[in-house]
Amino acid sequence: MSQCVAILATDGVEECELVQPRESLEKAGIKTLLVSPTQGAIQSMEGDVRPVATHRVDATIGAAADMEFAGILLPGGTTNPDKLRLDESAVAFLRGFVAEGKPIASICHGAWTLIEAGGVKGRTLTSWPSLQTDLLNAGANWVDREVVVDGNLVTSRCPEDLPVFCEALLAQYRNRPA
Repeated sequence: MSQCVAILATDGVEECELVQPRESLEKAGIKTLLVSPTQGAIQSMEGDVRPVATHRVDATIGAAADMEFAGILLPGGTTNPDKLRLDESAVAFLRGFVAEGKPIASICHGAWTLIEAGGVKGRTLTSWPSLQTDLLNAGANWVDREVVVDGNLVTSRCPEDLPVFCEALLAQYRNRPA
């Protein structure tokens, strides 16, 4: 497969926000790699309260830093992006995608990590409603919509928005050079 999308996640990731976009990408022939600060597996959750599954980490951030990716996916849950935004290697990894203008897709609380990586100033996006003030303070234009596409940035609010989020995510890779 000529394209590969990094999925940046750690323990506490919202199960459906990891699995459904990943399945959509892979069904379209786009390879994905689950990238995390640590080796082994990460624990996904439903609504931050119920452990759902473990997912094998394909590459640590250190190993992934030397790989070529077409874009990146930032699933939510509150714990996952809160941990990632405090991890210097995760922020630096994401900052590379921001600097290169590669496709970035973020759902729910995933925008917390994007704020830390300097990827929201002057951009229009959506997120889980409680991030509105954080995004506005970081210089973003926050709107309450199912999905927002601002150039290479695709954002969505919550699990209920996954169908339109996945469609917008896939559109970022259609007709792109491999």
